[in-house]
Amino acid sequence: MKKIPHRLYLTEEQLPKQWYSLRTDMKNKPAPLLNPATHKPLKEEELYPIFCKTAAKEEMDDTTAYFDIPEEILEIYKVYRPSPLSRAYDLERVLETPAKIYYKFEGNNTSGSHKLNSAVAQAYYAKKEGITRLTTETGAGQWGTALAIACSYFGINLDVYMVKVSYNQKPDRKSIIETFGANIIPSPSNTTNAGRAILAADPNTHGSLGCAISEAVEVAVTTDNCKYVLGSVLNQVVLHQSVIGLETYEAMNILGEKPDIIIGCAGGGSNLGGLIAPFMRDKLQGKSDVRIVAVEPASCPSLTRGKFAYDFADTGKITPLAKMYTLGCEFKPSANHAGGLRYHGMSPILSQLYHDGYMEAISVEQTKVFEAAAIFARAETILPAPESAHAIYGAIEEAKKCKETGEAKTIVFGLTGTGYFDLRAYNDFRSGSMTDHIPTDEELEEGFKKLPKF
Repeated sequence: MKKIPHRLYLTEEQLPKQWYSLRTDMKNKPAPLLNPATHKPLKEEELYPIFCKTAAKEEMDDTTAYFDIPEEILEIYKVYRPSPLSRAYDLERVLETPAKIYYKFEGNNTSGSHKLNSAVAQAYYAKKEGITRLTTETGAGQWGTALAIACSYFGINLDVYMVKVSYNQKPDRKSIIETFGANIIPSPSNTTNAGRAILAADPNTHGSLGCAISEAVEVAVTTDNCKYVLGSVLNQVVLHQSVIGLETYEAMNILGEKPDIIIGCAGGGSNLGGLIAPFMRDKLQGKSDVRIVAVEPASCPSLTRGKFAYDFADTGKITPLAKMYTLGCEFKPSANHAGGLRYHGMSPILSQLYHDGYMEAISVEQTKVFEAAAIFARAETILPAPESAHAIYGAIEEAKKCKETGEAKTIVFGLTGTGYFDLRAYNDFRSGSMTDHIPTDEELEEGFKKLPKF
């Protein structure tokens, strides 16, 4: 039998020409967004003050299965896509497992992550509509970096509100974002009404993605010719990230392989939603029984311990309400190193799929995550981002089960980015100073009490 190559690169001609919308095959569609003032289902035009019109259309459309990727976006994609699907032979050897482990590597671009897939699309929409300024939030900085790159390409000004604890943990993110011409502000800040209110209530706050979203949205709706863009959670972002899964699906077909288990890290849900899109399509259509596992931080366990309810996407409670698994928009996660996964809610698409039993979820402490990251790095020579290491942990645990049972299952996981901006986290892990925080039921209950009631 011919040995499967270590890495499979699709050709430029095999780059997907359309994004796939997972919502179209869902029996239970995600619940509609609600107007925060009236609590009635939101209309597309009500999103125009916040988002570009094309983005708003994608956000609300749950009947179009495939969206053509504009040629201008495809040309940028071709700079770093298709991304490789790798067989983790050395990790398999280290684990002494009969499992076959594959990973889709999204870190081969300057942003160091999958985030550029949606950043390019949203910046392109803004350019086409004559928008001259964008605002956004970022947690670990991957999204802020990706959007800075995309805005630089299209000549658009950008303000990035970065969660304060991550801003302090990752000073190099500031350097690269500013290199591409964007402005970066630690959040919460004194530059917005939302930020000032949050600081007045808690001057020592580490910040949160919810806080940063409030600030970015406020600036967008009060600034001429300015729109807000988001890097995860939203339906449109999951749509753009489907390019990851479509490439993976095609590569697995070329190799003659079918995954038994697909694993991804989960914060807001965009990378996992993108990775699983065509595989979940087959599962929804009864063509597959693949297991899909979301791995989230134990410090911010929205799927595993959250409530499936309507909630605000931001701490300032100015955004539309989404029905999702949430810890409450005022939840403040601990200052751990999984910055990109510290969001209080989960994508409405993934929340509905999880609620309906189509996928599983586990949560894990950060010390265990970094143990897995170190094993992977030594075996495969790639230093993974802390977020990606959650998926690695899940894959290693499944591979260990295969060693115990002797089953040669095929495991696919998403390696969403590199960890070269996270060396402080690795230093904390190696020095033994890294700690774990798991919120108590009482702490979570405080957030649940403040969920909207209507």
